Amino acid sequence: MDFFERQEKARRNTKRLVVYFVAGVALLIVTIYLAAALIFSGVGSRKRHRYDDQFQPQTVFTLWHPQLFFGVALGTLAVIVIGSLSKTAELAQGGSVVAEMLGGKLVNSNTSDPEERKLLNVVEEMAIASGVPVPQVYVLDDEQSINAFAAGHSTSDAVVAATRGCIRLLTRDELQGVVGHEFSHILNGDMRLNIRLMGLVFGIVCIASVGRMLLYLRGGNNRDRNALPLLGLVLLAVGGIGVVFGRLIQASVSRQREFLADASSVQFTRNPGGIAGALKKIGAYSLGSRLEAPQAGQVSHMFFGNGVGESFLGLFATHPPIAERIRAVEPNWDGEFPPLGPEQIEDVQRAAIADLEKARRRPPLIPGLPRSPAGQIATAILTAQAAFPRPGTATTAHLRYANELRTSIPPAVQNAARDPLGASALIYGLLLSSEPAMRTKQLDLLAQNTSPEIRLETERLLPAVAEVAARARLPLADLALPALRQFSPAQYQQFSRALQELIEADGEIDLFEYVLQKIILRHLDPHFTGARKPVIQFYTLKPLVPDCAVLLSALAHVGTEDSAQAQAAFQRGAGQVGHGAQTGLDFIPAGQCDLPQVDAALNRLNQAVPQIKKNLLNACAQTVAADGVIQEMEAELLRAIADTLDCPMPPFLESAPDAEVAN
Repeated sequence: MDFFERQEKARRNTKRLVVYFVAGVALLIVTIYLAAALIFSGVGSRKRHRYDDQFQPQTVFTLWHPQLFFGVALGTLAVIVIGSLSKTAELAQGGSVVAEMLGGKLVNSNTSDPEERKLLNVVEEMAIASGVPVPQVYVLDDEQSINAFAAGHSTSDAVVAATRGCIRLLTRDELQGVVGHEFSHILNGDMRLNIRLMGLVFGIVCIASVGRMLLYLRGGNNRDRNALPLLGLVLLAVGGIGVVFGRLIQASVSRQREFLADASSVQFTRNPGGIAGALKKIGAYSLGSRLEAPQAGQVSHMFFGNGVGESFLGLFATHPPIAERIRAVEPNWDGEFPPLGPEQIEDVQRAAIADLEKARRRPPLIPGLPRSPAGQIATAILTAQAAFPRPGTATTAHLRYANELRTSIPPAVQNAARDPLGASALIYGLLLSSEPAMRTKQLDLLAQNTSPEIRLETERLLPAVAEVAARARLPLADLALPALRQFSPAQYQQFSRALQELIEADGEIDLFEYVLQKIILRHLDPHFTGARKPVIQFYTLKPLVPDCAVLLSALAHVGTEDSAQAQAAFQRGAGQVGHGAQTGLDFIPAGQCDLPQVDAALNRLNQAVPQIKKNLLNACAQTVAADGVIQEMEAELLRAIADTLDCPMPPFLESAPDAEVAN
């Protein structure tokens, strides 16, 4: 199953979630109506006979009361919809809200804590290998159990969070297995589904809150029995049933995805012992994976392990049993959990401290990047036979590449990427011209739009930034994103304005400038402006044919200045799109498919279903490979296009023996 099939499955799961939700709401409405009809019929009977000499308790119960039914239906729907919308609005800022709700603390990018540094390094490597921006990282300091989760609407607002027990008790390999599991949820679309599930289930839970309020209402006349407290008691009970129903929905949507995420983690790291070791430690540890936070139940379907304890007969379990998960990745497991005592914990902590000291003593590598015999980092030109990285699917070679890349970046650049001021100076440095006069003009503009201090910091970093090979510029920008998210809104506006001024300083926007600006602003705008992902509007390819023609024509022109060769490259990619749309595509001259038109086309194409995006990216790959080679800028543009379409693409690597893709 490839990335696009997983995304399509996530969309189907969302539809299934809506069906479950509607069925649950309908059942709640019927239950509340029947209870209300019985209660109000009884109260009405007492009112009619309270002054009679002979009290007549017998009354005829009528099942159908249209006005009461519509009142109950509207009231119940209002409570659920308002509750769901309020929770959804609360979660609109992304995964950080979920992490902070559970008591999470944002990890400082420059932390010197060896356990936190271990977690940050693993997350950074996973992000680079997957082709996604580095998410913000949280630690739940008050939780000593072993657990973790990923949350967010998209890769732009995703967070990865781990309990203090997780980073204290797991080795680097075990932590890598856990983080790989969470990245699978990010890439499979599970994260967005989990957020929606939280909002919907909360609306059902709100019924119990309304019942609790009604329970304390009293009538003005003691002889006139007030039915509202009794109705409140019913709503409290029904709300409890709603909580149970919500847990069942969480369990049904979540359980099978955990096996898939475990398998994806193993395929990613090629190390079954990593995730199996983490699961064994959960089984051996007295606290297991249970969280103490009161809100843990709302987020139970997001955790790596069962965060709320065992349920009756496993009906509400959001995760398969630990033993089943271990045997799925390690079939020969003997069923015994290894000891987890003070000696084992000290060994893990010593290893974390040793890794931190080793990184501090590492000398700077200049210039360029090291090469690994297992998977070489792509050079400026790749042969067309080199495997295209499949969107949303990284390999062990990509993970090794990410580790080599992270450790090869000069320390000054690494430190800058983890500090808001330094991260902005780093991005500015990537945009500075190699021509002295133009670079001086850009630095003057930078001082005018920001401050002299930022200009000085940019100049200080410039030699180190220049050491970073061109093929590492986009991953370097991804590394800087968590620090850039720490800006205030005013600082972000200043940063965006300065970015635009630097790009336009020479009167034109080249391809790299476009790619860099597109990626940075696309991932930061939702954080600072609340911009949300576009709603899917296109389910067939035909309405998007003009946009496909613009994009493929622009790609064809990037690879060559010869019009005939560009047209031949265009036709190679257009054939695949035209077949799917059952129509032809017209080749567009270079002057009519410039960057603004490409940008507009990408914005429309991003509103298509995953299968259309898959066909389009395949056509893009065919276009750039038409001449038998893939230029560096073509590869960067392909990755930017994939990123814009919410299809994260791993880095392009030269051929590697273990570069097979995970299915």
